[in-house]
Amino acid sequence: MRVMRLSASPHAIATGVAAGAASSATPFIGFHIVIALALAYLLSGNLVAAGIATALANPLTIPLILTAIYEVGTAILGVHDSAGLSGDKILGMLRHLELAELWQPLLKPMLIGALPVSLASAVIFYIAAFWAARLFQSRRRSLVRESRAGHISTERK
Repeated sequence: MRVMRLSASPHAIATGVAAGAASSATPFIGFHIVIALALAYLLSGNLVAAGIATALANPLTIPLILTAIYEVGTAILGVHDSAGLSGDKILGMLRHLELAELWQPLLKPMLIGALPVSLASAVIFYIAAFWAARLFQSRRRSLVRESRAGHISTERK
């Protein structure tokens, strides 16, 4: 509701929400807000809406997002055998920052998979936010008109 109350156009609000949704579907945890604000700025979207929409990536959804982008990335790259990389091995590589060893089995598929997932979530959230903002703003305008009409008619009495 906070996003719908913004005084920007439905397009600007929806563009900001789409930027926040797109950045939330990336593996760059900790940088989602920066990415969302940069995208919203470049696309003339609402910066507040972009910042609020990054809440889509939260402790409950991040594991789902990371799994989705990894699975999409491995499907695009045609990687079928990921059984050779255990969770303990990945944690060990992360502790020792062996990024060269993490690139092929983990980071590359996640970055590749983030592109279509981010694009899809941006399109879905743009459409939803645009129509929601448009509906909310038209209802708000009609309520204001009705209250002004009621206020004017009571003044004349």
